[in-house]
Amino acid sequence: MQIFEIKQPKKSPKVTLVGAGPGSRDLITLRGYRALQHADAILYDALVDPGLLDEVSGDIPKIYVGKRCGKDGISQDGINALLVEHAFTYGHVVRLKGGDPFVFGRASEEIEHLESFGIPVDVVPGISSAIAAPAGQGIPVTKRGVSTSFWVVTATTKEGTFPKDLQLASQSSATLLILMGVRKLKQIVDLVCKHRSGMTPFALIQNASKDTERCTTGTLNNAAAITKTIDLTQPGVIVIGDVVAEHPSFFEEEVRRVLHSTI
Repeated sequence: MQIFEIKQPKKSPKVTLVGAGPGSRDLITLRGYRALQHADAILYDALVDPGLLDEVSGDIPKIYVGKRCGKDGISQDGINALLVEHAFTYGHVVRLKGGDPFVFGRASEEIEHLESFGIPVDVVPGISSAIAAPAGQGIPVTKRGVSTSFWVVTATTKEGTFPKDLQLASQSSATLLILMGVRKLKQIVDLVCKHRSGMTPFALIQNASKDTERCTTGTLNNAAAITKTIDLTQPGVIVIGDVVAEHPSFFEEEVRRVLHSTI
């Protein structure tokens, strides 16, 4: 009697881009969490809370593909290739990104590459650190009578220069939210000061929503001195505008600096 081997059907390739939120693992959306629970492989970024990966059931591949300023990391082309390879090999791949996939997350590039191979892609939005970081510190990005709009810009472009929108935003009265700009804080302040008062409040929020979160506030005038007191290797969100005065410690810190400068 001839025996036929019955093979299990191979899983269809699929990729879900999931926004993990601004830092803490409990700020991922319920839909994003469910996607992780049904993943056959995960590719995750540098800003993703490692504790979130510990909650994924099953022994599945979890590949770090983070890119951090000043450190070697896998290229975007390499990430694209890994996504395709793992989708065809394992089935459902979750691409886990910090914040929201479409806020400076290069999600569109990954989607275009995947779809060129016929791989379907779903997107699960995440909470962007641009809004969540100041909110966690009690700083609203808009407030009636203070700021009616906000700009979200990056300080890091592929050309290595500031985007033109940074100068345009500086000329407005809107709240200015700058991502990926901690290492360029002094240059950013110099640019903004060409269009705004040196007494404009600003805040630098690093490691938002994590145990190591730190918020430093001041005015553009004393930004240079403040830069010397912070760890420039830690990621952060820069907030510039009058709304920063809503931070509980803003005026207290300013008084301390004035008193210290007169001693």
